[in-house]
Amino acid sequence: MRELRFILGDQLNRNHSWFRTVEKDVLYLMVEAKSETEYVKHHIQKLISIFMAMRAFRDSLSQLGHKVKYIQLDNKDHSGKISEEILKVCRKEQVEAFAYQLPDEWRLDEELKEISKVLSKNFKIKCRVVDTEHFLTTRDELKSFFGNKQYRMEYFYRHLRKKYNILMSEENNPLGGEWNYDEKNRKRYDAKIKIKKRNWIEKSSVDLKKLFRDTPSMGRVGDSIFWPISRDESLKYLKEFISKYFEGFGPYQDAMTEADSFLFHSCISFSLNTKQISPKEVIDEAITFYKKNSDRISLATVEGFVRQILGWREFVRGIYWAEMPSYQNLNFLNQKEDLPGWMWTGNTKMNCMNHSLRQSLDLAYAHHIQRLMVIGNFMLLLGVHPDQVDEWYLGVYIDAFQWVELPNTRGMSQFADGGKLASKPYISSANYIDKMSDYCKNCFYDKSTKTEKNSCPYNSLYWDFLARNKSKFESNPRIGFAYKTWSKFSESERKKIQAKAKALISEKENL
Repeated sequence: MRELRFILGDQLNRNHSWFRTVEKDVLYLMVEAKSETEYVKHHIQKLISIFMAMRAFRDSLSQLGHKVKYIQLDNKDHSGKISEEILKVCRKEQVEAFAYQLPDEWRLDEELKEISKVLSKNFKIKCRVVDTEHFLTTRDELKSFFGNKQYRMEYFYRHLRKKYNILMSEENNPLGGEWNYDEKNRKRYDAKIKIKKRNWIEKSSVDLKKLFRDTPSMGRVGDSIFWPISRDESLKYLKEFISKYFEGFGPYQDAMTEADSFLFHSCISFSLNTKQISPKEVIDEAITFYKKNSDRISLATVEGFVRQILGWREFVRGIYWAEMPSYQNLNFLNQKEDLPGWMWTGNTKMNCMNHSLRQSLDLAYAHHIQRLMVIGNFMLLLGVHPDQVDEWYLGVYIDAFQWVELPNTRGMSQFADGGKLASKPYISSANYIDKMSDYCKNCFYDKSTKTEKNSCPYNSLYWDFLARNKSKFESNPRIGFAYKTWSKFSESERKKIQAKAKALISEKENL
């Protein structure tokens, strides 16, 4: 029997059981599809890096002796669609069986189910699907765990800590006596701290840049790409993070500064989300290093890192599969505004947004607080439609695939799911941004006022957001306290704040 096994561009797992032995009757298929480059406008670095990683994976499989058919984007007879290429190869190679790994995105899951039905019904080809062997949970594990109860990451995280015996004592209690040390990981960056230079592995992007000349894209790219495109590169980045930056990651993981784009962050999310490395080996590497260096790596640091991968990453994937496809259409707050044009250029006088957007467009990267509390916060306060916010986030970031982007953006950042994922909207005035960054000191706007001509837009928009959504949040125990402060403002002051916010929204292109 000749079996065709299909591999998606984010399924680059060299340790998958498929590849343990070379089978002479198995042909692997990989497709660079135009449909995957144009369903949203992607960052050019993202397109180039994914295709580079796919080609590197093809080469690694070939070197191991596997038969691989690789269809490049510029092939003359390329249909541009994954399903059509699968069908053509099945007919040409006289395939008797077809297999694929579970896709992580709903639309691809549906597409591969459909082509399997066609192959089975019309061509009598046996079809099967296997797990990607990457995640620590199954698609439906979160749904089964919570049943009809409210999803909350903390409880799922504790469940997984126990299940995999991660950072647990012999008595099956959390190390140190606490499950979560988040309050110890909120330091502002100190400019006196020197950050070691990254040893990026640069690859020429010249040939692939030409390939995307006619593809709608965003962002900027030079003649080289530094994102990891192979398992070996990914492991080097992981080990460098653990040895050079891990110590500072915990206390400064929420900090932001104009001085450095990466600070102490791992920069391995692209490797994880394309499955070049696994969450289990990342967690094991961090814990092993912690045990050997507990004199300088705090428990709060290693717990905070593990929580992002074991807790948050698995949690958002579980919500994605529990709530799709309806989740992608939720708009609980009925937000209607258009995305400002400067989101595609960074040309705004707000220094925090200017810096975070330009960094995103230059590097296809921003860390979680820039994404959540600068960019996402402002889009939420401004009232931008979540469809447009989703599309921007999905396109711009190197690690953005819908399964992870959608719950983070529509759920946590924009609260468009009405609280399925998060218990409160993540909003703030300029005060939080000033507390966690050095952005405000070089800004055109005044962080300390609300209604003056040069007042920081975050300030009036923050209070206006609360006012216009009072019926939804006044009783929320995690944000309801803000309404007590709002009630202490005089009526004339409240009107001035809301008038200022209304003017800012109508003039958003000029901020």
